Amino acid sequence: MAKVRAFEGTVENGLIRLRDNVTLPDKAKVYVIVPELLTEQPAVIWSPRLAHPEEAKEFTKVVLEVEGDARV
Repeated sequence: MAKVRAFEGTVENGLIRLRDNVTLPDKAKVYVIVPELLTEQPAVIWSPRLAHPEEAKEFTKVVLEVEGDARV
């Protein structure tokens, strides 16, 4: 079984800074545990669904072509 040690630190500009001048060797395996961090859930926008799919024919798209410059 591997030995485990805990070090306290902070995140600064996206980098983890350990306290007490702790240095770890390159490629050291580490586990990051973040206590009491509140994260916002991303907004979810659901695509609308028809309550009665058989009514889909009522939503037929019609494309009209208009002569002239639309100046868009």
